[in-house]
Amino acid sequence: MSKKLWGGRFEKSTDETINEFQASIQFDQRLYREDIRGSIAHANMLAAQKIISEEDRQKIVEGLNEILEEIEAGKFDFSIDLEDIHMNIESRLTEKIGDSGRRLHSARSRNDQVALDMHLYMRRISVEVLNLLIDLQRALVETAEKNRDVIMPGYTHLQRAQPILFSHHLLAYFSMLKRDFDRMLGVFDRSDIMPLGAGALAGTTLPIDRKKVADELKFSEIYSNSLDAVSDRDYLLEFLSAASITMIHLSRLSEEIILWCSREFSFIELDDAHCTGSSMMPQKKNPDVPELVRGKSGRVIGHLMALLTTVKSLPLAYNKDLQEDKEGLFDAIDTLKFSLAVYEQIIRGMKIRKDNMRRAVDEDFSNATDLADYLVKKGIPFRDAHEISGKLVHECISRGIYLKDLSLEDFKKFSAAIDQDIFEAIDPVTCVESRNSLGGTSSIQVQIQIDNAKKIIESEKDSIAQKNF
Repeated sequence: MSKKLWGGRFEKSTDETINEFQASIQFDQRLYREDIRGSIAHANMLAAQKIISEEDRQKIVEGLNEILEEIEAGKFDFSIDLEDIHMNIESRLTEKIGDSGRRLHSARSRNDQVALDMHLYMRRISVEVLNLLIDLQRALVETAEKNRDVIMPGYTHLQRAQPILFSHHLLAYFSMLKRDFDRMLGVFDRSDIMPLGAGALAGTTLPIDRKKVADELKFSEIYSNSLDAVSDRDYLLEFLSAASITMIHLSRLSEEIILWCSREFSFIELDDAHCTGSSMMPQKKNPDVPELVRGKSGRVIGHLMALLTTVKSLPLAYNKDLQEDKEGLFDAIDTLKFSLAVYEQIIRGMKIRKDNMRRAVDEDFSNATDLADYLVKKGIPFRDAHEISGKLVHECISRGIYLKDLSLEDFKKFSAAIDQDIFEAIDPVTCVESRNSLGGTSSIQVQIQIDNAKKIIESEKDSIAQKNF
Protein backbone atom coordinates (compact mmCIF):
# COMPACT_ATOMS: atom_id res chain seq x y z
CA MET A 1 0.00 0.00 0.00
CA SER A 2 1.31 3.45 -0.83
CA LYS A 3 1.95 5.94 1.95
CA LYS A 4 -0.91 8.39 2.45
CA LEU A 5 -0.09 12.04 1.88
CA TRP A 6 -1.96 12.79 5.12
CA GLY A 7 -0.51 9.83 7.06
CA GLY A 8 1.93 11.55 9.43
CA ARG A 9 -0.36 11.30 12.44
CA PHE A 10 -1.17 7.60 11.89
CA GLU A 11 0.72 4.50 12.97
CA LYS A 12 -1.40 2.01 11.03
CA SER A 13 -2.17 1.82 7.35
CA THR A 14 -5.79 2.18 6.29
CA ASP A 15 -7.69 -1.11 6.21
CA GLU A 16 -8.12 -2.30 2.61
CA THR A 17 -11.91 -2.44 2.87
CA ILE A 18 -12.05 1.07 4.36
CA ASN A 19 -9.62 2.27 1.73
CA GLU A 20 -11.89 1.13 -1.09
CA PHE A 21 -15.01 2.37 0.70
CA GLN A 22 -13.80 5.94 1.14
CA ALA A 23 -11.95 6.32 -2.16
CA SER A 24 -13.56 8.57 -4.76
CA ILE A 25 -11.05 8.28 -7.60
CA GLN A 26 -13.38 5.85 -9.40
CA PHE A 27 -15.70 8.75 -10.20
CA ASP A 28 -13.93 12.04 -9.42
CA GLN A 29 -11.18 11.42 -11.96
CA ARG A 30 -13.39 13.27 -14.45
CA LEU A 31 -12.36 16.45 -12.56
CA TYR A 32 -8.74 16.16 -13.69
CA ARG A 33 -8.83 19.21 -15.98
CA GLU A 34 -10.28 21.40 -13.28
CA ASP A 35 -7.92 20.05 -10.63
CA ILE A 36 -4.88 20.77 -12.76
CA ARG A 37 -6.14 24.20 -13.83
CA GLY A 38 -6.85 25.16 -10.22
CA SER A 39 -3.45 23.90 -9.06
CA ILE A 40 -1.63 25.91 -11.72
CA ALA A 41 -3.44 29.09 -10.64
CA HIS A 42 -2.67 28.26 -6.99
CA ALA A 43 1.04 27.74 -7.78
CA ASN A 44 1.20 31.02 -9.69
CA MET A 45 -0.29 32.83 -6.70
CA LEU A 46 2.04 31.12 -4.21
CA ALA A 47 5.07 32.25 -6.24
CA ALA A 48 3.74 35.80 -6.61
CA GLN A 49 3.31 35.93 -2.81
CA LYS A 50 6.84 34.55 -2.25
CA ILE A 51 5.44 31.49 -0.50
CA ILE A 52 7.24 29.25 -3.02
CA SER A 53 10.11 30.12 -5.35
CA GLU A 54 9.78 30.94 -9.01
CA GLU A 55 11.82 27.83 -9.76
CA ASP A 56 9.33 25.68 -7.85
CA ARG A 57 6.44 27.34 -9.68
CA GLN A 58 7.95 26.59 -13.07
CA LYS A 59 8.56 22.95 -12.17
CA ILE A 60 5.01 22.60 -10.81
CA VAL A 61 3.36 24.15 -13.85
CA GLU A 62 5.45 22.13 -16.30
CA GLY A 63 4.83 18.95 -14.32
CA LEU A 64 1.08 19.53 -14.15
CA ASN A 65 0.88 20.17 -17.88
CA GLU A 66 2.76 16.93 -18.51
CA ILE A 67 0.33 15.08 -16.22
CA LEU A 68 -2.57 16.58 -18.17
CA GLU A 69 -1.09 15.14 -21.36
CA GLU A 70 -0.59 11.76 -19.69
CA ILE A 71 -4.20 11.60 -18.54
CA GLU A 72 -5.62 12.64 -21.90
CA ALA A 73 -3.38 10.12 -23.67
CA GLY A 74 -4.68 7.35 -21.37
CA LYS A 75 -1.21 6.81 -19.86
CA PHE A 76 -2.01 7.81 -16.28
CA ASP A 77 -2.55 5.08 -13.69
CA PHE A 78 -5.21 6.14 -11.20
CA SER A 79 -4.74 4.51 -7.79
CA ILE A 80 -7.44 3.75 -5.21
CA ASP A 81 -4.72 3.91 -2.53
CA LEU A 82 -4.37 7.61 -3.33
CA GLU A 83 -8.12 8.04 -2.76
CA ASP A 84 -9.06 10.94 -5.02
CA ILE A 85 -8.10 12.97 -8.06
CA HIS A 86 -6.23 15.54 -5.98
CA MET A 87 -3.82 13.12 -4.32
CA ASN A 88 -3.39 11.06 -7.48
CA ILE A 89 -2.20 14.14 -9.34
CA GLU A 90 -0.12 15.50 -6.45
CA SER A 91 1.58 12.15 -5.92
CA ARG A 92 2.46 11.88 -9.60
CA LEU A 93 3.68 15.49 -9.59
CA THR A 94 5.99 14.82 -6.64
CA GLU A 95 7.22 11.68 -8.35
CA LYS A 96 8.11 13.75 -11.41
CA ILE A 97 9.62 16.90 -9.85
CA GLY A 98 10.53 15.95 -6.27
CA ASP A 99 10.14 18.30 -3.31
CA SER A 100 8.80 21.12 -5.47
CA GLY A 101 5.65 19.04 -5.83
CA ARG A 102 5.29 18.80 -2.06
CA ARG A 103 5.16 22.58 -1.81
CA LEU A 104 2.07 22.91 -4.02
CA HIS A 105 -0.38 22.17 -1.22
CA SER A 106 0.79 25.11 0.87
CA ALA A 107 -2.17 27.24 2.06
CA ARG A 108 -4.64 24.72 0.66
CA SER A 109 -6.82 21.88 1.94
CA ARG A 110 -8.54 19.17 -0.02
CA ASN A 111 -11.74 20.75 1.33
CA ASP A 112 -11.34 23.97 -0.60
CA GLN A 113 -9.53 22.21 -3.45
CA VAL A 114 -12.45 19.92 -4.24
CA ALA A 115 -14.85 22.83 -3.85
CA LEU A 116 -12.81 24.74 -6.43
CA ASP A 117 -12.78 21.77 -8.80
CA MET A 118 -16.54 21.42 -8.55
CA HIS A 119 -17.16 25.12 -9.14
CA LEU A 120 -14.93 25.08 -12.22
CA TYR A 121 -16.56 21.88 -13.44
CA MET A 122 -20.12 23.11 -12.97
CA ARG A 123 -19.41 26.33 -14.84
CA ARG A 124 -18.28 24.26 -17.80
CA ILE A 125 -21.12 21.75 -17.56
CA SER A 126 -23.83 24.40 -17.19
CA VAL A 127 -22.66 26.04 -20.42
CA GLU A 128 -22.70 22.66 -22.20
CA VAL A 129 -26.28 22.12 -21.02
CA LEU A 130 -27.25 25.67 -22.04
CA ASN A 131 -26.02 25.00 -25.57
CA LEU A 132 -27.92 21.71 -25.72
CA LEU A 133 -31.08 23.51 -24.60
CA ILE A 134 -30.64 26.01 -27.42
CA ASP A 135 -30.15 23.19 -29.94
CA LEU A 136 -33.44 21.59 -28.87
CA GLN A 137 -35.23 24.94 -28.82
CA ARG A 138 -34.06 25.59 -32.36
CA ALA A 139 -35.28 22.16 -33.48
CA LEU A 140 -38.72 22.88 -32.01
CA VAL A 141 -38.95 26.30 -33.64
CA GLU A 142 -37.82 25.07 -37.05
CA THR A 143 -40.22 22.12 -36.93
CA ALA A 144 -43.03 24.42 -35.85
CA GLU A 145 -42.30 26.80 -38.70
CA LYS A 146 -42.27 24.00 -41.28
CA ASN A 147 -45.64 22.77 -40.01
CA ARG A 148 -47.11 26.14 -39.12
CA ASP A 149 -50.56 25.53 -40.63
CA VAL A 150 -51.12 21.93 -39.46
CA ILE A 151 -54.28 21.67 -37.32
CA MET A 152 -54.57 19.12 -34.54
CA PRO A 153 -56.83 18.51 -31.56
CA GLY A 154 -55.84 20.30 -28.38
CA TYR A 155 -56.46 18.23 -25.27
CA THR A 156 -57.50 18.69 -21.67
CA HIS A 157 -57.84 15.63 -19.43
CA LEU A 158 -56.49 13.76 -22.49
CA GLN A 159 -59.86 14.41 -24.13
CA ARG A 160 -60.17 16.39 -27.36
CA ALA A 161 -60.98 19.94 -26.36
CA GLN A 162 -60.40 22.59 -29.05
CA PRO A 163 -58.62 22.74 -32.42
CA ILE A 164 -55.12 24.17 -32.23
CA LEU A 165 -52.11 24.46 -34.49
CA PHE A 166 -49.50 21.72 -34.12
CA SER A 167 -46.89 24.48 -34.23
CA HIS A 168 -48.59 26.11 -31.23
CA HIS A 169 -48.25 22.85 -29.31
CA LEU A 170 -44.54 22.53 -30.09
CA LEU A 171 -43.91 26.13 -29.08
CA ALA A 172 -45.35 25.41 -25.64
CA TYR A 173 -42.30 23.19 -25.10
CA PHE A 174 -40.08 25.97 -26.38
CA SER A 175 -41.48 28.14 -23.57
CA MET A 176 -40.73 25.43 -21.02
CA LEU A 177 -37.16 25.15 -22.28
CA LYS A 178 -36.79 28.93 -22.08
CA ARG A 179 -37.49 28.70 -18.35
CA ASP A 180 -35.09 25.77 -18.14
CA PHE A 181 -32.45 27.92 -19.83
CA ASP A 182 -32.95 30.73 -17.33
CA ARG A 183 -32.66 28.32 -14.41
CA MET A 184 -29.46 26.80 -15.81
CA LEU A 185 -28.04 30.28 -16.33
CA GLY A 186 -28.60 30.78 -12.61
CA VAL A 187 -26.64 27.58 -11.94
CA PHE A 188 -23.70 29.11 -13.79
CA ASP A 189 -23.93 32.27 -11.69
CA ARG A 190 -23.99 30.34 -8.40
CA SER A 191 -21.07 28.22 -9.62
CA ASP A 192 -19.10 31.33 -10.53
CA ILE A 193 -17.85 31.91 -6.97
CA MET A 194 -14.28 31.07 -5.97
CA PRO A 195 -13.82 29.01 -2.76
CA LEU A 196 -10.04 28.45 -2.82
CA GLY A 197 -8.27 30.11 0.09
CA ALA A 198 -10.81 28.94 2.63
CA GLY A 199 -8.42 26.18 3.64
CA ALA A 200 -9.94 23.36 5.64
CA LEU A 201 -12.53 25.74 7.11
CA ALA A 202 -10.94 28.86 8.63
CA GLY A 203 -8.58 30.32 6.03
CA THR A 204 -4.79 30.23 6.30
CA THR A 205 -1.99 31.99 8.14
CA LEU A 206 0.03 32.28 4.93
CA PRO A 207 -0.15 35.58 2.98
CA ILE A 208 -2.24 34.36 0.03
CA ASP A 209 -3.94 36.51 -2.59
CA ARG A 210 -7.38 35.05 -3.29
CA LYS A 211 -8.23 37.75 -5.79
CA LYS A 212 -5.26 36.82 -7.96
CA VAL A 213 -6.45 33.21 -8.14
CA ALA A 214 -10.01 34.32 -8.84
CA ASP A 215 -8.85 36.61 -11.64
CA GLU A 216 -6.73 33.91 -13.26
CA LEU A 217 -9.61 31.43 -13.10
CA LYS A 218 -12.08 34.13 -14.23
CA PHE A 219 -14.39 33.92 -11.25
CA SER A 220 -16.82 36.79 -10.81
CA GLU A 221 -16.96 36.49 -7.03
CA ILE A 222 -15.05 35.11 -4.06
CA TYR A 223 -16.68 33.42 -1.08
CA SER A 224 -16.70 35.92 1.77
CA ASN A 225 -16.97 33.27 4.49
CA SER A 226 -14.52 30.37 4.64
CA LEU A 227 -16.96 28.05 6.44
CA ASP A 228 -19.54 28.58 3.73
CA ALA A 229 -16.93 28.18 0.99
CA VAL A 230 -16.07 24.57 1.86
CA SER A 231 -19.57 23.43 2.83
CA ASP A 232 -21.76 25.11 0.19
CA ARG A 233 -23.46 22.68 -2.19
CA ASP A 234 -26.37 24.95 -3.08
CA TYR A 235 -25.18 25.31 -6.66
CA LEU A 236 -25.22 21.52 -7.07
CA LEU A 237 -28.70 21.33 -5.59
CA GLU A 238 -29.74 24.08 -7.99
CA PHE A 239 -28.34 22.14 -10.91
CA LEU A 240 -30.11 18.94 -9.86
CA SER A 241 -33.33 20.88 -9.35
CA ALA A 242 -33.04 22.57 -12.74
CA ALA A 243 -32.08 19.27 -14.36
CA SER A 244 -35.06 17.53 -12.75
CA ILE A 245 -37.48 20.15 -14.06
CA THR A 246 -35.98 19.89 -17.54
CA MET A 247 -36.26 16.12 -17.42
CA ILE A 248 -39.89 16.45 -16.34
CA HIS A 249 -40.51 18.64 -19.39
CA LEU A 250 -38.83 16.06 -21.61
CA SER A 251 -40.83 13.31 -19.91
CA ARG A 252 -44.08 15.13 -20.66
CA LEU A 253 -43.00 15.54 -24.27
CA SER A 254 -42.04 11.85 -24.32
CA GLU A 255 -45.52 10.84 -23.19
CA GLU A 256 -47.07 12.85 -26.00
CA ILE A 257 -44.63 11.52 -28.59
CA ILE A 258 -45.39 7.96 -27.44
CA LEU A 259 -49.13 8.57 -27.74
CA TRP A 260 -48.87 10.40 -31.05
CA CYS A 261 -46.91 7.63 -32.77
CA SER A 262 -49.27 4.90 -31.56
CA ARG A 263 -51.70 3.34 -34.01
CA GLU A 264 -54.58 4.86 -32.05
CA PHE A 265 -53.34 8.40 -32.74
CA SER A 266 -51.02 8.11 -35.78
CA PHE A 267 -50.25 11.83 -35.58
CA ILE A 268 -46.53 11.34 -36.16
CA GLU A 269 -44.06 8.66 -37.18
CA LEU A 270 -40.62 8.51 -35.60
CA ASP A 271 -37.58 8.01 -37.78
CA ASP A 272 -36.50 4.37 -38.02
CA ALA A 273 -33.09 5.39 -36.67
CA HIS A 274 -34.72 6.48 -33.42
CA CYS A 275 -36.78 3.33 -32.77
CA THR A 276 -36.28 -0.36 -32.09
CA GLY A 277 -38.20 -3.51 -32.98
CA SER A 278 -39.48 -6.52 -31.10
CA SER A 279 -37.62 -9.82 -30.82
CA MET A 280 -40.95 -11.65 -31.14
CA MET A 281 -43.39 -9.37 -32.99
CA PRO A 282 -42.08 -8.41 -36.43
CA GLN A 283 -44.57 -5.57 -36.96
CA LYS A 284 -43.47 -3.56 -33.94
CA LYS A 285 -41.76 -0.17 -34.12
CA ASN A 286 -41.15 0.84 -30.54
CA PRO A 287 -40.50 4.44 -29.33
CA ASP A 288 -37.78 3.24 -26.98
CA VAL A 289 -35.87 6.52 -26.80
CA PRO A 290 -38.83 8.61 -25.57
CA GLU A 291 -39.66 5.79 -23.16
CA LEU A 292 -36.11 5.79 -21.83
CA VAL A 293 -36.12 9.56 -21.40
CA ARG A 294 -39.43 9.30 -19.57
CA GLY A 295 -37.95 6.62 -17.33
CA LYS A 296 -34.67 8.42 -16.73
CA SER A 297 -36.51 11.49 -15.43
CA GLY A 298 -37.14 9.57 -12.21
CA ARG A 299 -33.44 8.81 -11.97
CA VAL A 300 -32.47 12.48 -12.07
CA ILE A 301 -35.21 13.42 -9.58
CA GLY A 302 -33.84 10.67 -7.32
CA HIS A 303 -30.37 12.22 -7.39
CA LEU A 304 -31.87 15.56 -6.31
CA MET A 305 -33.65 13.88 -3.40
CA ALA A 306 -30.46 12.05 -2.43
CA LEU A 307 -28.33 15.20 -2.23
CA LEU A 308 -31.03 17.14 -0.41
CA THR A 309 -31.11 14.33 2.15
CA THR A 310 -27.31 14.26 2.40
CA VAL A 311 -26.89 17.94 3.20
CA LYS A 312 -30.02 18.54 5.28
CA SER A 313 -28.41 17.89 8.70
CA LEU A 314 -24.74 18.60 8.16
CA PRO A 315 -23.06 20.89 10.69
CA LEU A 316 -20.48 23.35 9.43
CA ALA A 317 -18.06 23.02 7.88
CA TYR A 318 -16.83 20.11 5.74
CA ASN A 319 -18.02 16.55 6.39
CA LYS A 320 -17.13 13.41 4.46
CA ASP A 321 -20.83 13.03 3.62
CA LEU A 322 -20.25 15.73 1.02
CA GLN A 323 -18.26 13.25 -1.06
CA GLU A 324 -21.70 11.85 -1.89
CA ASP A 325 -22.41 14.95 -3.96
CA LYS A 326 -20.58 13.60 -7.01
CA GLU A 327 -21.77 10.20 -8.20
CA GLY A 328 -25.43 11.16 -8.45
CA LEU A 329 -24.54 14.56 -9.88
CA PHE A 330 -22.30 13.09 -12.57
CA ASP A 331 -24.98 10.58 -13.52
CA ALA A 332 -27.61 13.35 -13.66
CA ILE A 333 -25.34 15.43 -15.89
CA ASP A 334 -24.77 12.54 -18.29
CA THR A 335 -28.46 11.66 -18.33
CA LEU A 336 -29.61 15.23 -18.96
CA LYS A 337 -27.08 15.87 -21.72
CA PHE A 338 -27.96 12.59 -23.43
CA SER A 339 -31.68 13.28 -23.22
CA LEU A 340 -31.41 16.79 -24.65
CA ALA A 341 -29.15 15.62 -27.47
CA VAL A 342 -31.35 12.71 -28.55
CA TYR A 343 -34.50 14.79 -28.38
CA GLU A 344 -33.11 17.27 -30.88
CA GLN A 345 -32.69 14.33 -33.28
CA ILE A 346 -36.16 12.97 -32.53
CA ILE A 347 -37.88 16.30 -33.19
CA ARG A 348 -35.99 16.86 -36.42
CA GLY A 349 -36.51 13.29 -37.64
CA MET A 350 -40.21 12.73 -36.97
CA LYS A 351 -42.77 12.78 -39.80
CA ILE A 352 -45.94 14.78 -39.22
CA ARG A 353 -49.16 13.01 -40.26
CA LYS A 354 -51.17 16.17 -40.83
CA ASP A 355 -54.08 14.39 -42.54
CA ASN A 356 -54.61 12.18 -39.51
CA MET A 357 -54.45 15.18 -37.20
CA ARG A 358 -57.04 17.02 -39.29
CA ARG A 359 -59.29 13.94 -39.40
CA ALA A 360 -59.18 13.77 -35.61
CA VAL A 361 -60.37 17.39 -35.49
CA ASP A 362 -63.12 16.88 -38.06
CA GLU A 363 -64.48 13.71 -36.48
CA ASP A 364 -65.13 15.15 -33.06
CA PHE A 365 -66.83 17.96 -31.17
CA SER A 366 -63.82 20.16 -30.40
CA ASN A 367 -65.64 23.01 -32.18
CA ALA A 368 -68.48 23.00 -29.62
CA THR A 369 -66.97 25.94 -27.73
CA ASP A 370 -66.90 27.90 -30.96
CA LEU A 371 -70.58 27.16 -31.39
CA ALA A 372 -71.22 28.59 -27.92
CA ASP A 373 -69.07 31.65 -28.71
CA TYR A 374 -71.03 32.11 -31.96
CA LEU A 375 -74.26 32.25 -29.95
CA VAL A 376 -72.74 34.73 -27.50
CA LYS A 377 -71.90 37.01 -30.41
CA LYS A 378 -75.57 36.74 -31.39
CA GLY A 379 -76.50 38.20 -28.00
CA ILE A 380 -77.26 34.99 -26.08
CA PRO A 381 -75.86 34.80 -22.51
CA PHE A 382 -72.91 32.40 -22.30
CA ARG A 383 -74.58 29.99 -19.87
CA ASP A 384 -77.56 29.67 -22.20
CA ALA A 385 -75.25 29.34 -25.21
CA HIS A 386 -73.30 26.63 -23.37
CA GLU A 387 -76.52 24.68 -22.74
CA ILE A 388 -77.67 24.98 -26.36
CA SER A 389 -74.29 23.77 -27.61
CA GLY A 390 -74.37 20.84 -25.23
CA LYS A 391 -77.82 19.82 -26.45
CA LEU A 392 -76.66 20.02 -30.06
CA VAL A 393 -73.70 17.80 -29.28
CA HIS A 394 -76.02 15.30 -27.60
CA GLU A 395 -78.26 15.37 -30.68
CA CYS A 396 -75.28 14.58 -32.91
CA ILE A 397 -74.07 11.75 -30.69
CA SER A 398 -77.53 10.17 -30.70
CA ARG A 399 -77.57 10.32 -34.52
CA GLY A 400 -73.93 9.24 -35.00
CA ILE A 401 -72.93 12.47 -36.77
CA TYR A 402 -70.92 15.62 -36.04
CA LEU A 403 -71.85 19.31 -35.80
CA LYS A 404 -70.70 19.95 -39.36
CA ASP A 405 -73.18 17.31 -40.58
CA LEU A 406 -76.24 19.12 -39.17
CA SER A 407 -78.46 21.13 -41.50
CA LEU A 408 -79.37 24.74 -40.84
CA GLU A 409 -82.88 23.54 -39.96
CA ASP A 410 -81.40 21.17 -37.38
CA PHE A 411 -79.52 24.06 -35.78
CA LYS A 412 -82.56 26.32 -35.74
CA LYS A 413 -84.56 23.74 -33.77
CA PHE A 414 -82.28 24.60 -30.84
CA SER A 415 -81.86 28.35 -31.43
CA ALA A 416 -83.46 30.74 -33.87
CA ALA A 417 -80.34 32.93 -33.58
CA ILE A 418 -78.33 30.47 -35.63
CA ASP A 419 -77.94 31.39 -39.29
CA GLN A 420 -76.07 30.19 -42.38
CA ASP A 421 -72.78 31.62 -41.10
CA ILE A 422 -72.68 28.90 -38.44
CA PHE A 423 -70.92 26.54 -40.83
CA GLU A 424 -68.00 28.90 -41.27
CA ALA A 425 -67.91 29.61 -37.53
CA ILE A 426 -67.47 25.94 -36.62
CA ASP A 427 -65.01 25.12 -39.39
CA PRO A 428 -61.72 24.06 -37.71
CA VAL A 429 -59.70 26.66 -39.65
CA THR A 430 -62.03 29.40 -38.42
CA CYS A 431 -61.89 27.98 -34.90
CA VAL A 432 -58.11 28.25 -34.93
CA GLU A 433 -57.86 31.63 -36.63
CA SER A 434 -60.48 33.17 -34.35
CA ARG A 435 -58.29 32.55 -31.32
CA ASN A 436 -56.21 35.60 -32.02
CA SER A 437 -55.76 36.77 -28.44
CA LEU A 438 -52.17 37.32 -27.35
CA GLY A 439 -50.52 33.92 -26.97
CA GLY A 440 -53.40 32.19 -28.75
CA THR A 441 -53.28 29.50 -31.42
CA SER A 442 -54.14 31.60 -34.51
CA SER A 443 -51.56 31.59 -37.30
CA ILE A 444 -50.87 35.28 -36.62
CA GLN A 445 -50.16 34.64 -32.95
CA VAL A 446 -48.09 31.55 -33.71
CA GLN A 447 -45.98 33.51 -36.18
CA ILE A 448 -45.42 36.11 -33.46
CA GLN A 449 -44.31 33.29 -31.15
CA ILE A 450 -41.94 31.93 -33.80
CA ASP A 451 -40.42 35.36 -34.44
CA ASN A 452 -40.02 35.97 -30.71
CA ALA A 453 -38.54 32.50 -30.21
CA LYS A 454 -35.85 33.21 -32.79
CA LYS A 455 -34.99 36.44 -30.99
CA ILE A 456 -34.89 34.62 -27.66
CA ILE A 457 -32.45 32.05 -29.05
CA GLU A 458 -30.13 34.83 -30.24
CA SER A 459 -30.39 36.51 -26.83
CA GLU A 460 -29.62 33.21 -25.13
CA LYS A 461 -26.54 32.74 -27.30
CA ASP A 462 -25.39 36.23 -26.31
CA SER A 463 -25.93 35.37 -22.64
CA ILE A 464 -23.65 32.36 -22.97
CA ALA A 465 -21.01 34.34 -24.86
CA GLN A 466 -20.89 36.85 -22.01
CA LYS A 467 -20.02 34.15 -19.49
CA ASN A 468 -16.28 34.52 -19.00
CA PHE A 469 -14.81 31.22 -17.88
